Amino acid sequence: MNILIEDAETLQFLASNGRWTKKPSEGTNFTETQTAYTAAKREPIRKFNIVRYFSGTKQFVNMDHGTGKGRETTPV
Repeated sequence: MNILIEDAETLQFLASNGRWTKKPSEGTNFTETQTAYTAAKREPIRKFNIVRYFSGTKQFVNMDHGTGKGRETTPV
């Protein structure tokens, strides 16, 4: 089981060196959901999910969500 940060808009996962990837197997694995949440709050994304990923069954479980440091867009 992996604990990952998912950009809720692009559905990509935070990988090493601030990169983002579509492959959950390449995402940074956090030891605790709170650690992932704290890290996600510092990322330049708007909405995020903290998910548990089970590689054996390729299933995701949403654990938490929030907003990062990215700006909200204002509708015109």
